Amino acid sequence: MFNAILGNASQLNSKTLTEQYGWLLANNEGFQVGFMLIRDLFVLTNFRLIFINKQGITGHKMEVMSIPYKRIIKFSVESAGTFDFDSELKIWIQGQSEPIVNKFRKDYNIKEVYRILSNFVIQN
Repeated sequence: MFNAILGNASQLNSKTLTEQYGWLLANNEGFQVGFMLIRDLFVLTNFRLIFINKQGITGHKMEVMSIPYKRIIKFSVESAGTFDFDSELKIWIQGQSEPIVNKFRKDYNIKEVYRILSNFVIQN
């Protein structure tokens, strides 16, 4: 709960992602990893990043934003230090000056997210 209040992401398994968000996938697209941030979600698929912003009191209304990997111009990872509670992933999208920033719990292996993102961005 403390991590959720601070805004740190927690990982979702592929079964949960498929059951709840499988309708977002294109043909031959699959979930690689997904992260929940209180009610919002971001997912890496084999084709793109998907950001889901749940809105309103119930969260039934939502905005879905898709970013093809070929639109990512750079990204960085800042690991947690001794007194830090989180790691950060920053993603710069073509045509935007400010990066998208996501925070991860200190105990989550941010290197795995960086590796997955690297594989898809380099291939596109």
